[in-house]
Amino acid sequence: MPELKSTGFALGDFAPYEVKDGEEYMNATQREHFKKLLMAWKKELMEEVDRTVSHMKDEAANFPDPADRASQEEEFSLELRTRDRERKLIKKIDSTLELLETDDYGYCEACGVEIGVKRLEARPTATLCVDCKTLDEIKEKQTMG
Repeated sequence: MPELKSTGFALGDFAPYEVKDGEEYMNATQREHFKKLLMAWKKELMEEVDRTVSHMKDEAANFPDPADRASQEEEFSLELRTRDRERKLIKKIDSTLELLETDDYGYCEACGVEIGVKRLEARPTATLCVDCKTLDEIKEKQTMG
């Protein structure tokens, strides 16, 4: 099953969108493609949350050995940190779905230019074009040191 490397979720039936010559940017077909992709990604993340809850309930044990107990606590802590990042990603997916509903999806929130289908395939939740994202990262490096 192919993986979308930058986002880490399995694409399954999602083939990259092939832009046809002369096709209008963010037409109904493209918006529908990205909506389905985002919904599938969100569903996969939600299923992972459910699996984690089940795993933690099933695996929770009070080990008499302190090393075993510490190992289990560290495993659970790592899982919870991962789920917290995924929770934030689900919020971002929801925000992106709202952009799709208002026909603002696919356009840079800083300068208004088209983000581009290829960039959105690589990062469906992108809100900045490559140029604005690059400037944003440069500014961040300058302020962070």
